[in-house]
Amino acid sequence: MENLSVCFQMKELGQLMHFLSLEFDRTQEGIFLCQHKYAKDLIKRFGMLECKSISTPMEPNAKMCAYEGKDLEDATMYQQLVGSLIYLTLTRPDISYAVGVMSRYMQNPKKPHLEAVRRILRYVKSKIDYGILYKKGEDCKLVGYCDADYAGDHDTRRSTTGYVFKLGSGTISWCSKRQPTVSLSTTEAEYRAAAMVAQESTWLIQLMNNIHQLVDYVVPKYCDNQSTIFLAENPVFHARTKHVEVHYHFIREKVLQEEIEMKQIKTDDQVADLFTKSLSTCKLEKFRQQLDIVQRRRADIEGEC
Repeated sequence: MENLSVCFQMKELGQLMHFLSLEFDRTQEGIFLCQHKYAKDLIKRFGMLECKSISTPMEPNAKMCAYEGKDLEDATMYQQLVGSLIYLTLTRPDISYAVGVMSRYMQNPKKPHLEAVRRILRYVKSKIDYGILYKKGEDCKLVGYCDADYAGDHDTRRSTTGYVFKLGSGTISWCSKRQPTVSLSTTEAEYRAAAMVAQESTWLIQLMNNIHQLVDYVVPKYCDNQSTIFLAENPVFHARTKHVEVHYHFIREKVLQEEIEMKQIKTDDQVADLFTKSLSTCKLEKFRQQLDIVQRRRADIEGEC
């Protein structure tokens, strides 16, 4: 602080509490990050204070379509609402998939799309005091999970990539994104997702090294598709998969360099499912706990967040 103040005009404001609607609380367990006030203001702004709460942001196995339903008279409100929810995903990974799906219809939203977005708000209301807990004393190592929902987009039949990275107990990076092209098989879709994870892993490793937290171990990546793991480890398979673009073989190079390691995980334990599909209440709660997305009271925080 003293060294920086020589070059920049600065003043000491004490411990970080608020930053761009992000709220930080130090607890006995660790650091709790949330957007409680932002979420509350969002619900109030769009007239959802009296709405009934709901346990999931999207109906399980919901299929949205770009052309079904009546046009909205004014798409502005829909666009503002989705944009606001995108910012809320900074501390709420559990709504990333639902918000990502609804953001695909920003240009020409229909009435069913607006109803689906309002459902997300109803879910946010039910979990308004939730956030991410970064626990003290955990083994501070990077771990990644990746998954893909093959041909899950109803309109384009593109697959959805989902991944999440944890550092110790806390979630630090996640993504739910529709793939740029149509995959011809489940293996191709999963391999594309794994390649995207390898790229993110490379960036995170470099970031950790830059802040003098050396990553001197092989970073595990958990995938529930055995063909993807075999493809990354065994070059014999590549002759049969020439339709997979060359740049996706980036992941195999990282495996050979022993920078990452592909590991098998049961589908029921694949936390990245949270970012590729709408889940049942039971699965959603299970994966929320795995990512340490917890309620404020559970994080042992006193007073308002």
